[in-house]
Amino acid sequence: MTRIAIVGSGSMFTQYLASDILQIAGLDNGIFALIDVDSRRLELSLKLVRRLIELSGKNWTVEASTNRREMLKGSRFVINQIEVAGLSTVRNEFEIPLRYGVKQCIGDTLGPGGLFKTLRTLPVWLEIVRDIEELCPNATILNYTNPMSAVTLATSRATTVPVIGLCHSIQHSSQQLAKYLDVPYEKLHWRCAGINHMSWFTELSVEGQDQYPALMARMNEPDYVAKDPVRLDFVKHFGAFVSESSGHFSEYIPYYRKRQDLIDKHCASGYNGATGFYANEWPTWRRETDETIERIVSGEEEIKLEQSDEYAAIIIDSIVNEKPNVIYGNVPNRGLIENLSFEGIVEVACLVDRNGIQPTRFGRLPEHLAALCRTNMSFFELAVEAVMEQDREKALYALYMDPLSAAVCSPAEIKSMFEEIWEADAPYLPNWK
Repeated sequence: MTRIAIVGSGSMFTQYLASDILQIAGLDNGIFALIDVDSRRLELSLKLVRRLIELSGKNWTVEASTNRREMLKGSRFVINQIEVAGLSTVRNEFEIPLRYGVKQCIGDTLGPGGLFKTLRTLPVWLEIVRDIEELCPNATILNYTNPMSAVTLATSRATTVPVIGLCHSIQHSSQQLAKYLDVPYEKLHWRCAGINHMSWFTELSVEGQDQYPALMARMNEPDYVAKDPVRLDFVKHFGAFVSESSGHFSEYIPYYRKRQDLIDKHCASGYNGATGFYANEWPTWRRETDETIERIVSGEEEIKLEQSDEYAAIIIDSIVNEKPNVIYGNVPNRGLIENLSFEGIVEVACLVDRNGIQPTRFGRLPEHLAALCRTNMSFFELAVEAVMEQDREKALYALYMDPLSAAVCSPAEIKSMFEEIWEADAPYLPNWK
């Protein structure tokens, strides 16, 4: 019987992933093993999954515990979606950089927010990985936790248990491109590769006809560009559409957030780049998510089994039911993209079948796009080395490499900012000597 452990089951992703898994044809029984350190949110996720099982009519069961070792034992798949002390630190990691002129929108992947999320998350996650090695060494790890590249990189270096990092940015962005081009999605042909949150659509065509000229032809229409202001402006100058939203992407490059006039021009509201969007909205989202789940489990709000765009269920179906599929995942490079670090994590198309996850070779990215990826990969490399070697200086070096911080601050200012955040976040950081 297929046992699927979900670590951090209080996350909003549990509803989507469990619903997807319960719709896998031919997988009529199994066990969800839910794990969370927050007993209240664990109980909510338990009741939610029970409700989904009832709707499915399948013979699945669900277990839940704050003791992860009980739940991990014998699991065939381990889904990671943990959040370590995020609500407690989100104001520190936004407001302190803001005083230095570093204006983050999301702050969970690069930048000061992304660095300190890495420093908070990896020590906890690597302890869980050691338990996985001991209790379910034949599992496959499906990672949803950001910073995606850093978590997947650290996992791949800490264990031989197979790991893949999963995101929905390529699925969503390809669908957005079809809408921007006003073409049927099923007719849009594309190739995409790079790193998580910075993969590049190097080809866009319909029936053999290149679609980039059509996309470029609309770049002088302000109302059109305003739909996705950073990404669509970027296309004009760099010739490729990127996989992540304008708000996220604006933080990973040095061009759009270093002056307020640029932010006003290119970074609109919400996910399109609003300064402080995540820090200001996340506590509300968290409360509203819990309230929604409470209404669902009490019967006040209807819930349906609906298919999401997430890849977890496709991977499980492909391996367990031996149905080959192609998904996009974050995996160790090892030459898959020739002009990116051999030792880094890249996002490429992957074949999944009964033999597991088999990444496919992409070749070379256009050099100017690869150069932007390499800057981000150096940040992740230093941040992961800092955690695995317990080296605070390497953590500082990572922040020196951050494109946004470097565009705004001097090295001395970056160091001062780093020390301030470290002191503010100290209760949630590892006690390195």
